[in-house]
Amino acid sequence: MNGVELFLLGRALMKIGEEAMPSEGIGDQSTSARTVLIVVSDLRAHPETTVGEIAGRTGLPQSAVSAAIGRLRTAGAVIAETDPRDRRRTIIREAPEVSERVTRVRDTPIDGALAAALGTDDPRRIRETVAALEGLADQLIPQLRK
Repeated sequence: MNGVELFLLGRALMKIGEEAMPSEGIGDQSTSARTVLIVVSDLRAHPETTVGEIAGRTGLPQSAVSAAIGRLRTAGAVIAETDPRDRRRTIIREAPEVSERVTRVRDTPIDGALAAALGTDDPRRIRETVAALEGLADQLIPQLRK
């Protein structure tokens, strides 16, 4: 495998992940699930931050970050509070409690989206692929798998 193949695999996995996430009941959104997940990832790495700081680190437009934060606030995943040291700034942090929406997203299995991407409904092949992906996740993003 080379860097191009790895990059294309990552894109394919992102698309499968997006397909696997439940979207019913959230209505039309002004920003993609991918943007929301990039923002969540940055927020986890920088627990107390601002929209502008997230935009700077991720390269996303500030408007896209603001829209993603709006979605995350609606889902109960983040809280935004005025910075007590500078009332012009709003500090974003993960919510202390996991919301029902976040729990539903995290608990939704990838089997259906993975089966569609693999072009099979063979449960053994799907289980093996899920196990391989879980092994990679354990090695490459252990902080996520705690």
